[in-house]
Amino acid sequence: MTAATAVRADKDERLRHELGLLYSEVALEIRRRSPRAEQPGAISRAVDALASPVRGVAGQFEKDAPALALEGLGRLSLALRRLTGRDVIDLNALLEISMFFYRQRELAMRGPNYEVDEFGFDQEWTDSLLPFFRWVYRNYWRVETTGLEHVPSEGRALLVSNHSGVLPFDATMIKTALLEEHPAPRHARALVATFFFQLPVLSWFLRRSGQTVGHPDDSVRLLERDDLVLVFPEGVKGTGKGWRERYKLRRFGRGGFVQVAIRARAPIIPVSVVGAEEIYPMIGNLTPVAKLIGFPYYPITPFYPWLGVLGMIPLPSKWRIQFHPPIRTDLRNPDDANDQNLVMTVSDQVRDTIQRGIYENLKLRKHAYLA
Repeated sequence: MTAATAVRADKDERLRHELGLLYSEVALEIRRRSPRAEQPGAISRAVDALASPVRGVAGQFEKDAPALALEGLGRLSLALRRLTGRDVIDLNALLEISMFFYRQRELAMRGPNYEVDEFGFDQEWTDSLLPFFRWVYRNYWRVETTGLEHVPSEGRALLVSNHSGVLPFDATMIKTALLEEHPAPRHARALVATFFFQLPVLSWFLRRSGQTVGHPDDSVRLLERDDLVLVFPEGVKGTGKGWRERYKLRRFGRGGFVQVAIRARAPIIPVSVVGAEEIYPMIGNLTPVAKLIGFPYYPITPFYPWLGVLGMIPLPSKWRIQFHPPIRTDLRNPDDANDQNLVMTVSDQVRDTIQRGIYENLKLRKHAYLA
């Protein structure tokens, strides 16, 4: 046996050992957490006597299915490695995926007594989603993030970003960057347009994962709790930009976000996002359909609605996110929030900083879908 073969065999054995341990832990945990069946009545016992053999096999399979699937995929991964000499199935990714689904099952069994804050934020559940968004962040959109040193490790700050992409995935990637790459991982509470909270499933997900409606009073309350708050002054006009208008910022309104920052004595950190414009290239807008269903826009992309549900899969564009140095609105007197000239001056400064950052990162990115 050569040295290389011995090393590979040793590595395979260690992987097989780790897989076996995980299999045992998952199987034991699933059995331990499975709710006990209630004691049946007299009639039910007769039915159970006939059905118990089938139910027993089915029940045991249901309990062991996640662990058996994990073991089977692990064996397949090792076999493919021996045949091809390389990792066809990434075992680390496989383990992460398995634990992700196991964690979701575990959280689903918490019952109604789980903890949320006054805005409906379930941090334990949100943290469990990080492995999925981490994979999207690193492997699908391949996000490169700079300037995280400008985001404080503690205390309040208002993050202000450009907005695009039809659906608010840019908020998700900014939040993932702060959790995945910041030396002191932090949740950012995104302020989302009312429109998105009118969509049945999305509204539930947004509130559960820490987002809230973009009302000034809620913004101040969050900042006064020393949270990071993420706002998109372009609103739905930003997410609904056409392809020809990509990366050209819309108006920032009357500077309401600046008033919030001054009132709460929070610094403003401008954020430039490149990449979201290309996930759903919006080449048209069916305005009559949008008005009919109450949407601010109804996008036409190269793939939607032509491919149906498949056309809703976002494209794997290359992303760059830059956090800029803070604008020190926290040093101003709260009464300055009533000075409209000052507010608009700061708003224009934030907008210009984000726009310059977009152009600089477009040059660094070079291609929308490669690299």
